[in-house]
Amino acid sequence: MREMTIPESGSKRKLLDAAEKLFADKGFEAVSVRDITQLAKTNVAAVNYHFGSRDGLLTLVMMRYMLPVTEERLLRLEVIEKKWFGKAAPLEEIIDALVRPLATQVMKSDLSERLFYKLMGRIFALQGDGLPGPVEDQIKQIAARFSKTFAKALPSLGAEELAWKIHFLVGGMIHMLTHQDMIYRISGGASGVPTMEVTLGRFIRYSATGLREGVEADVSIKKAPQTTFDF
Repeated sequence: MREMTIPESGSKRKLLDAAEKLFADKGFEAVSVRDITQLAKTNVAAVNYHFGSRDGLLTLVMMRYMLPVTEERLLRLEVIEKKWFGKAAPLEEIIDALVRPLATQVMKSDLSERLFYKLMGRIFALQGDGLPGPVEDQIKQIAARFSKTFAKALPSLGAEELAWKIHFLVGGMIHMLTHQDMIYRISGGASGVPTMEVTLGRFIRYSATGLREGVEADVSIKKAPQTTFDF
Protein backbone atom coordinates (compact mmCIF):
# COMPACT_ATOMS: atom_id res chain seq x y z
CA MET A 1 0.00 0.00 0.00
CA ARG A 2 1.08 3.58 -0.67
CA GLU A 3 2.63 5.53 2.21
CA MET A 4 1.06 8.86 3.19
CA THR A 5 2.24 11.73 5.36
CA ILE A 6 -0.54 13.77 6.94
CA PRO A 7 0.63 16.99 8.60
CA GLU A 8 -0.49 17.49 12.20
CA SER A 9 -0.87 21.26 11.92
CA GLY A 10 -0.10 24.29 9.77
CA SER A 11 -1.41 25.63 6.48
CA LYS A 12 -1.26 22.26 4.69
CA ARG A 13 -3.35 20.56 7.37
CA LYS A 14 -5.90 23.40 7.32
CA LEU A 15 -6.30 23.03 3.58
CA LEU A 16 -6.65 19.26 3.85
CA ASP A 17 -9.28 19.49 6.58
CA ALA A 18 -11.24 22.15 4.69
CA ALA A 19 -11.15 20.17 1.44
CA GLU A 20 -12.38 17.00 3.15
CA LYS A 21 -15.40 18.74 4.65
CA LEU A 22 -16.33 20.54 1.42
CA PHE A 23 -15.83 17.53 -0.87
CA ALA A 24 -17.92 15.36 1.45
CA ASP A 25 -20.76 17.85 1.78
CA LYS A 26 -20.94 19.29 -1.75
CA GLY A 27 -19.23 16.81 -4.05
CA PHE A 28 -15.89 16.89 -5.85
CA GLU A 29 -16.92 18.88 -8.91
CA ALA A 30 -18.85 21.54 -6.99
CA VAL A 31 -15.91 22.64 -4.84
CA SER A 32 -13.36 25.14 -6.17
CA VAL A 33 -9.86 25.94 -4.93
CA ARG A 34 -11.18 29.29 -3.73
CA ASP A 35 -13.89 27.56 -1.69
CA ILE A 36 -11.23 25.50 0.02
CA THR A 37 -8.84 28.36 0.71
CA GLN A 38 -11.64 30.56 2.04
CA LEU A 39 -12.68 27.91 4.55
CA ALA A 40 -9.05 27.22 5.48
CA LYS A 41 -8.31 30.97 5.66
CA THR A 42 -5.28 30.64 3.38
CA ASN A 43 -4.43 32.01 -0.07
CA VAL A 44 -5.02 30.25 -3.38
CA ALA A 45 -1.31 29.83 -4.05
CA ALA A 46 -1.01 27.65 -0.95
CA VAL A 47 -2.80 24.77 -2.70
CA ASN A 48 -0.20 24.60 -5.48
CA TYR A 49 2.62 25.05 -2.97
CA HIS A 50 1.56 22.19 -0.69
CA PHE A 51 -0.16 19.79 -3.11
CA GLY A 52 1.01 20.74 -6.60
CA SER A 53 -2.55 21.30 -7.80
CA ARG A 54 -6.20 20.84 -6.88
CA ASP A 55 -5.94 17.30 -8.24
CA GLY A 56 -3.03 16.60 -5.90
CA LEU A 57 -5.12 17.78 -2.95
CA LEU A 58 -8.08 15.71 -4.11
CA THR A 59 -5.92 12.58 -4.42
CA LEU A 60 -4.55 12.97 -0.89
CA VAL A 61 -8.05 13.46 0.52
CA MET A 62 -9.26 10.28 -1.17
CA MET A 63 -6.19 8.26 -0.24
CA ARG A 64 -6.38 9.35 3.38
CA TYR A 65 -9.80 7.73 3.74
CA MET A 66 -9.59 4.94 1.18
CA LEU A 67 -6.32 3.39 2.31
CA PRO A 68 -7.41 2.32 5.83
CA VAL A 69 -10.71 0.97 4.47
CA THR A 70 -8.94 -0.98 1.73
CA GLU A 71 -6.41 -2.46 4.16
CA GLU A 72 -9.11 -3.55 6.60
CA ARG A 73 -11.24 -5.06 3.82
CA LEU A 74 -8.33 -7.20 2.64
CA LEU A 75 -7.49 -8.30 6.17
CA ARG A 76 -11.08 -9.29 6.89
CA LEU A 77 -11.34 -11.17 3.61
CA GLU A 78 -8.11 -13.02 4.37
CA VAL A 79 -9.53 -14.11 7.73
CA ILE A 80 -12.68 -15.40 6.02
CA GLU A 81 -10.71 -17.29 3.38
CA LYS A 82 -8.61 -18.99 6.05
CA LYS A 83 -11.67 -19.80 8.15
CA TRP A 84 -13.48 -21.41 5.20
CA PHE A 85 -10.41 -22.81 3.46
CA GLY A 86 -11.48 -25.17 0.69
CA LYS A 87 -15.14 -24.23 1.14
CA ALA A 88 -17.45 -21.44 0.02
CA ALA A 89 -17.77 -18.70 2.63
CA PRO A 90 -21.28 -17.54 3.61
CA LEU A 91 -22.41 -14.51 1.63
CA GLU A 92 -23.20 -12.59 4.82
CA GLU A 93 -19.59 -12.84 5.95
CA ILE A 94 -18.23 -11.72 2.58
CA ILE A 95 -20.57 -8.72 2.46
CA ASP A 96 -19.71 -7.87 6.05
CA ALA A 97 -16.00 -7.82 5.18
CA LEU A 98 -16.79 -5.40 2.37
CA VAL A 99 -18.87 -2.92 4.37
CA ARG A 100 -17.78 -3.37 8.01
CA PRO A 101 -14.55 -1.35 7.61
CA LEU A 102 -16.67 1.72 6.91
CA ALA A 103 -18.15 1.49 10.40
CA THR A 104 -14.83 0.84 12.13
CA GLN A 105 -12.83 3.48 10.27
CA VAL A 106 -15.35 6.25 10.90
CA MET A 107 -14.42 6.07 14.58
CA LYS A 108 -10.82 6.94 13.67
CA SER A 109 -11.81 9.78 11.35
CA ASP A 110 -11.56 13.50 12.00
CA LEU A 111 -14.79 13.96 10.03
CA SER A 112 -18.23 13.66 11.55
CA GLU A 113 -19.99 10.36 10.95
CA ARG A 114 -22.34 12.01 8.45
CA LEU A 115 -19.54 13.59 6.40
CA PHE A 116 -17.34 10.49 6.55
CA TYR A 117 -20.02 8.29 5.01
CA LYS A 118 -20.90 10.89 2.39
CA LEU A 119 -17.25 11.27 1.41
CA MET A 120 -16.74 7.51 1.11
CA GLY A 121 -19.93 7.18 -0.93
CA ARG A 122 -18.76 9.89 -3.32
CA ILE A 123 -15.36 8.22 -3.74
CA PHE A 124 -16.92 4.83 -4.54
CA ALA A 125 -19.37 6.46 -6.96
CA LEU A 126 -16.67 8.34 -8.86
CA GLN A 127 -15.71 6.65 -12.12
CA GLY A 128 -13.83 7.39 -15.31
CA ASP A 129 -11.22 10.11 -15.58
CA GLY A 130 -12.26 11.66 -12.27
CA LEU A 131 -10.76 8.82 -10.22
CA PRO A 132 -7.08 9.34 -9.29
CA GLY A 133 -4.76 6.51 -10.33
CA PRO A 134 -3.72 5.42 -6.80
CA VAL A 135 -7.37 5.24 -5.72
CA GLU A 136 -8.40 3.34 -8.84
CA ASP A 137 -5.63 0.82 -8.18
CA GLN A 138 -7.06 0.13 -4.74
CA ILE A 139 -10.57 -0.29 -6.07
CA LYS A 140 -9.37 -2.71 -8.75
CA GLN A 141 -7.54 -4.76 -6.13
CA ILE A 142 -10.63 -4.98 -3.95
CA ALA A 143 -12.81 -5.78 -6.97
CA ALA A 144 -10.62 -8.68 -8.04
CA ARG A 145 -10.35 -10.20 -4.57
CA PHE A 146 -14.02 -9.94 -3.61
CA SER A 147 -15.31 -10.96 -7.03
CA LYS A 148 -13.35 -14.21 -6.78
CA THR A 149 -14.76 -14.95 -3.32
CA PHE A 150 -18.32 -14.15 -4.38
CA ALA A 151 -17.93 -16.42 -7.41
CA LYS A 152 -16.87 -19.29 -5.16
CA ALA A 153 -19.89 -18.71 -2.92
CA LEU A 154 -22.24 -18.63 -5.94
CA PRO A 155 -20.76 -21.28 -8.26
CA SER A 156 -23.93 -21.83 -10.29
CA LEU A 157 -24.00 -18.23 -11.55
CA GLY A 158 -22.58 -17.27 -14.90
CA ALA A 159 -20.13 -14.36 -15.12
CA GLU A 160 -22.73 -11.96 -16.52
CA GLU A 161 -25.33 -12.64 -13.84
CA LEU A 162 -22.75 -12.47 -11.06
CA ALA A 163 -21.37 -9.18 -12.36
CA TRP A 164 -24.82 -7.59 -12.34
CA LYS A 165 -25.70 -8.89 -8.91
CA ILE A 166 -22.54 -7.45 -7.37
CA HIS A 167 -23.05 -4.25 -9.38
CA PHE A 168 -26.43 -3.83 -7.67
CA LEU A 169 -24.82 -4.64 -4.32
CA VAL A 170 -22.20 -1.94 -4.78
CA GLY A 171 -24.82 0.55 -5.98
CA GLY A 172 -26.82 -0.12 -2.83
CA MET A 173 -23.74 0.46 -0.69
CA ILE A 174 -23.06 3.80 -2.37
CA HIS A 175 -26.69 4.85 -1.95
CA MET A 176 -26.66 3.80 1.70
CA LEU A 177 -23.60 5.95 2.38
CA THR A 178 -24.55 9.11 0.49
CA HIS A 179 -28.33 9.39 0.94
CA GLN A 180 -29.10 8.78 4.60
CA ASP A 181 -30.44 12.33 4.90
CA MET A 182 -32.67 11.84 1.86
CA ILE A 183 -34.46 8.71 3.07
CA TYR A 184 -35.40 10.48 6.29
CA ARG A 185 -36.90 13.43 4.39
CA ILE A 186 -38.66 11.34 1.74
CA SER A 187 -40.13 8.93 4.28
CA GLY A 188 -41.30 11.78 6.50
CA GLY A 189 -39.18 10.43 9.32
CA ALA A 190 -40.53 6.88 9.06
CA SER A 191 -36.98 5.59 8.39
CA GLY A 192 -35.92 6.76 11.84
CA VAL A 193 -32.33 7.58 12.70
CA PRO A 194 -30.74 4.14 13.15
CA THR A 195 -27.11 3.66 14.03
CA MET A 196 -24.78 2.55 11.26
CA GLU A 197 -24.58 -0.85 12.94
CA VAL A 198 -28.33 -1.30 12.50
CA THR A 199 -28.16 -0.02 8.91
CA LEU A 200 -25.31 -2.38 8.06
CA GLY A 201 -27.27 -5.31 9.46
CA ARG A 202 -30.21 -4.44 7.22
CA PHE A 203 -27.96 -3.93 4.23
CA ILE A 204 -26.16 -7.25 4.69
CA ARG A 205 -29.40 -9.23 5.02
CA TYR A 206 -30.98 -7.48 2.03
CA SER A 207 -27.89 -7.87 -0.15
CA ALA A 208 -27.38 -11.55 0.69
CA THR A 209 -31.00 -12.25 -0.23
CA GLY A 210 -30.57 -10.47 -3.55
CA LEU A 211 -27.38 -12.34 -4.37
CA ARG A 212 -29.08 -15.68 -3.65
CA GLU A 213 -32.23 -14.83 -5.61
CA GLY A 214 -32.77 -17.34 -8.38
CA VAL A 215 -29.61 -19.32 -7.62
CA GLU A 216 -31.30 -22.61 -6.67
CA ALA A 217 -33.90 -22.34 -9.42
CA ASP A 218 -31.31 -21.62 -12.11
CA VAL A 219 -28.97 -24.54 -11.52
CA SER A 220 -28.49 -25.06 -15.26
CA ILE A 221 -26.20 -22.02 -15.52
CA LYS A 222 -22.60 -23.11 -15.84
CA LYS A 223 -19.80 -21.32 -14.09
CA ALA A 224 -18.09 -18.93 -16.48
CA PRO A 225 -14.67 -17.21 -16.38
CA GLN A 226 -14.15 -14.75 -13.55
CA THR A 227 -15.41 -11.22 -14.09
CA THR A 228 -14.26 -8.21 -12.07
CA PHE A 229 -15.55 -4.66 -11.81
CA ASP A 230 -14.97 -1.49 -9.80
CA PHE A 231 -16.27 -1.01 -6.27
